[in-house]
Amino acid sequence: MSLARPCRRLPSARRPALAPALALTLVVLATACTGGSGGEDDPAPAAEAAHTGREGDGWTVLHYSMADTNLEPFMVADVNELGAVGSNEHLQIREFIDRSAEYGEDELLDQGSWVGARVLDLGADGTAEVVEDLGDVDSADPAVLASFIADGIEAHRAGHYALVISDHGASWPGIGPDEGSDYDVLDLAEITDAISSGLEQAGVDKLDLLGFDACLMANYEVASAVAPLADRLVASQELEPGHGWDYGALQLLAEDPDATADDLGAEILTGFAGQAAEQGTQDQITLALVDLTEMAAVDEAVSDFATALTESSTDVAPVVGQSEATTLAFGKSPDETQDKHLSDLGLLAAAIGESAPEVADPADAVVAALDEAVVETVDGIGTAGATGLSIYLPPVPGLADPAYSAVPTSGDWAGFLDAYYSAGEAIPVAEQAAFTDPADGPDVSFDGDGSITLTGTFDPAGLENITEATISYALVNDDGSITYLGEEIADFADDGAAPEASGNYDLTAMQISDGEDRAYAYVALDLSDDLSTAFFDVPLTYYASTDPRGRHPFDAQLSLVLDIEAGEFTSETIYIYDEESGGYGELAPDPEGVIVPDVLTVGADGEQVWEATTDVGLYADVANLTYEFVPLDPGTTIQADLTLYDFGGNSSTLSSLVEVP
Repeated sequence: MSLARPCRRLPSARRPALAPALALTLVVLATACTGGSGGEDDPAPAAEAAHTGREGDGWTVLHYSMADTNLEPFMVADVNELGAVGSNEHLQIREFIDRSAEYGEDELLDQGSWVGARVLDLGADGTAEVVEDLGDVDSADPAVLASFIADGIEAHRAGHYALVISDHGASWPGIGPDEGSDYDVLDLAEITDAISSGLEQAGVDKLDLLGFDACLMANYEVASAVAPLADRLVASQELEPGHGWDYGALQLLAEDPDATADDLGAEILTGFAGQAAEQGTQDQITLALVDLTEMAAVDEAVSDFATALTESSTDVAPVVGQSEATTLAFGKSPDETQDKHLSDLGLLAAAIGESAPEVADPADAVVAALDEAVVETVDGIGTAGATGLSIYLPPVPGLADPAYSAVPTSGDWAGFLDAYYSAGEAIPVAEQAAFTDPADGPDVSFDGDGSITLTGTFDPAGLENITEATISYALVNDDGSITYLGEEIADFADDGAAPEASGNYDLTAMQISDGEDRAYAYVALDLSDDLSTAFFDVPLTYYASTDPRGRHPFDAQLSLVLDIEAGEFTSETIYIYDEESGGYGELAPDPEGVIVPDVLTVGADGEQVWEATTDVGLYADVANLTYEFVPLDPGTTIQADLTLYDFGGNSSTLSSLVEVP
């Protein structure tokens, strides 16, 4: 028996399990931390092509807030930031915001609070004029977005135009939902159709800048689709903290009517990084400024790379699998049904090209084309080296979304995925990942620091196909089921005739407390390259305070960043997962809401279920949650698993029952 494949986050070679010296028995409050964000030097700006539909100079910024969702409080704060800049003779700001009755009564500028959609022209000093009160409207209707674009441009002709869309983001599946309209989603085709229609109605050929203030939208498939519609794209590869962009960046436009799209994009990235540092969210951020006029070259390079991979799929498939397992990825989740399966495009191509000479040239071409297209990036310690765009790469066909093949920009990459999965299915049984003596279980040794090490020998015939190893640990229940409390990356190495895998577990479990109650939690662990920082993903269920009977639970994920040397959690963010859109967005603070950690229980019949670890909920007052790694009680029986995976999705597990000393 094996678990779902583990969460992988960082762009390095295989990660060791958490060293015993790092086993924590701490109760610490999450604290804000300081520090900057990485980026690339700005290249010389490209000459801008002449555009149609321009009048005069200055900028018109169209901001589209699909706020009929739990992100509404964050979006209201964003509009208030926009209002602090306001419109003047150089800058006109038009806002669309669709508000809900479910998510608070935050006041927006001088308009107070309301339910439904309004179009506003922002004035000076935090004022706004109602252009249209739309009432109950579906903000995921492409006709609504198209009309907003066309009317906004017609009312505010300028030398430059920008459009920013905000909501939960899901990469190529789109953006949304609008909860008040049956959870409708604005998918990628609808996004492009709406923008194209709005621009056509306004007589404008393309935008100067298109932005997605949302999670996961800095994605190759998205950038390729919107390339004809704008000169520049600003978006995030990773989940985006709720504070989103710092819209004070638009002050640049208010002061300088000659500012270019590159100037604006750079200011947005700088403001985002600064606000993330202030909010303590900088460790796992990304934001990229992409030159969409260079996407044709990226398209050609990705197509050639995909074709080369397809033609050599039998030979290169193991390298692809190993690269996918170790490349920086975004939107990860311990529950693989909620994982977005997005790999960093540049790092993935570089890793494959380095290990597979037969596709090295087209891999290098992808890296080079991407480097030309990505003008500037922001990243954090947990996303270090992000190259600007992700690409879809589910590790096995059972996790692939059939809708992907219908995405026009999936093209040759979708064909490669089919060939890759076929190669995985064709792995001979003798060459699959397999421990040599699974019935005997692993060798178990108790270390002097109170941890255990599991070791097992595997068949060298499957070595080149293996992608990763994990160690996982579970409580053994009286009814024959087992409840997993976590999973970590283990090591595997070729030691000649008897290659070995090994993993270490410190016999602790995470407990989360709200000061009144506490509950065990499941953790997926990863480490930074220098082993100075640990990253924990913790699955949760969230119940809003407006839902006292718990009829509408939300899937959620707690992301924690631990400074190992200091022994302190430096950031904590709870993200809501929307099942309808497949998108993520930060949970707006609701101290009276309730969270319950989820653990993975495997029944005696082998059925896997994510379920609440306790009947007692914890208040979702994030600032006052504490986290403790507590030693398991002596005499507790656990099951420890050491598992190997290959690129075809085959796995082999050594299990042992261990009594905690």
